[in-house]
Amino acid sequence: MNTRQTLSIFTQGNNSHRPSRVSITTTSINDEHDLHINEVNNLPLIDPHRRRSSRLNSLRFLPDNILLAVFSYLTPLDLIRCTRVCHRWHLLVSHHSHLWRRLFLRPDSSNGYTGAVHVRRLDLFIHAIATRFNSSLIYIDLPIELITIEVLRELAIRCPNLEYLTLDFSSAMQLHDFSDLNEFPCNLKRLCICLSEVIFLEGFMRRIYSFLSSLRTLHIIGTLEKSSLISTSSPEETDNYETINISKIKANAPNLHTINLYGVGFIDDNHVEAIASGCIHLECLALNFCTQVTGTSFKNLMNRCRKLKCLLLQNTGIQSEPIMAVNWSTTQISELDLSSTDLNEQAFLYFFSMISKLNYLAVPYCDGFTDEVLNLLMTRGVLNGCRALDFSNTVNLNIETVYRLLTSFTNVSYQLEALSYTGHIGITEQFWSDCIRYLHRIKILVIGTSHSWFKQITRRIHIDQILEACAVNCPQLRRLEIQWDPETLRLNENSSKFIDHLRIRCIYLSSFVLSDGPYYEGVKANFERAERCGVVRTTTMYQTSIVSALSFYNELKFN
Repeated sequence: MNTRQTLSIFTQGNNSHRPSRVSITTTSINDEHDLHINEVNNLPLIDPHRRRSSRLNSLRFLPDNILLAVFSYLTPLDLIRCTRVCHRWHLLVSHHSHLWRRLFLRPDSSNGYTGAVHVRRLDLFIHAIATRFNSSLIYIDLPIELITIEVLRELAIRCPNLEYLTLDFSSAMQLHDFSDLNEFPCNLKRLCICLSEVIFLEGFMRRIYSFLSSLRTLHIIGTLEKSSLISTSSPEETDNYETINISKIKANAPNLHTINLYGVGFIDDNHVEAIASGCIHLECLALNFCTQVTGTSFKNLMNRCRKLKCLLLQNTGIQSEPIMAVNWSTTQISELDLSSTDLNEQAFLYFFSMISKLNYLAVPYCDGFTDEVLNLLMTRGVLNGCRALDFSNTVNLNIETVYRLLTSFTNVSYQLEALSYTGHIGITEQFWSDCIRYLHRIKILVIGTSHSWFKQITRRIHIDQILEACAVNCPQLRRLEIQWDPETLRLNENSSKFIDHLRIRCIYLSSFVLSDGPYYEGVKANFERAERCGVVRTTTMYQTSIVSALSFYNELKFN
């Protein structure tokens, strides 16, 4: 049955100061359209029925295989828009399921960058699973509105190759009735569950435990409890309820290689103990922001999970005594994140005296990481061949020790692909001009000190020397962040020449983050004149991290 849909476009005319509304009525071929789009475009006010684009006319001479190759690079939202162009494009997009391999579903979303789609009619979406997505679909994320028996049954029956599934319960206030749920995708490799603050998921999970045996990666994304923000709250208000049973999941998913429990408030050492008892193939464990984990379970974890290589403990409550009770020399740990932990110097010395090699080390905001600890790492050669280092805001680590590491130990500096060293007011442009000469393979570089009332920088930084050093020595640079504020940066009238050098020689540079101010505006204009828009960004909106240097980074991405 033919249906009619209206695409409302709000346009801004060239000579008008008020947006005008243009309604474009399109006739669909069938009833599979389930999206209404409201967006802002800079289209001229021209009658769409009279406007004929020569570029669009030339596309009709392209063969189907060329058009399908072009469509394969588009997001799901763009594909839906293409179905409204003409009858031929509608047939190509609708009847070639390989175009719909990844589907991002979000409520009230029309974000063209991620291609998120908002489903308004559940019945049409279920029909599209069978007719449009079927066996080609490998990834889908479902908001709470679409986590129903009917949708999960269709995914299980129609999409046998579905490997990645995200179930977002974060905005849920109540669940659907899953008592009749008997079908669930059974070939999943990666499952992500976003928890709700108020919903217990045991009733739902009980229906799907038997389908999780193929899982290799598990993400459970927690919520920020309101009580954690209030230091004077009563004990009743600070209770963290176990909204999902971790022990039952690990018992039904024995092949897990990666477990990410990000910000789950109820996770403690008992849960880590349960994971250790059943996940002997575990290679990566991320417990970031699990504040109740103290490390008392790490001894059993390391004894049982012999394949564990990556351990991420940012903002956890780990203590020095349990860490010193583990025989780290028998482990394979090579990637470690101890950001914002309270380990003392003795614990660091004990740990690094037993670890043989590290490919990734992040210790920002660690007061126990001192010169003696870094000297131990350099003496033992633990950092030889290391890909990524983060020494930001290590107040007890002197600049001279880091300078010696980067300039004298070439086995480290020549292999570095990511480096973050910020928060030290004594660093000048000469420090970075000398060190950058040894960072030939660097791809991510974060430097500088962000402005604040307790870190007043008395000397000014000559930014041109740093840019020139990057342009000459870092041809593979992809992301650069300079945190010094505009009052600290010093430049001359030829500063644009050094910006040109960086832009021309660092051809892979995709993100250049600066503090908002006149220098940022000048750099942004320089890149935009060269048609490299979106490269220059502000520290108020963007933050550069070295986490992409993790070998398990792709597994740790949960959407």
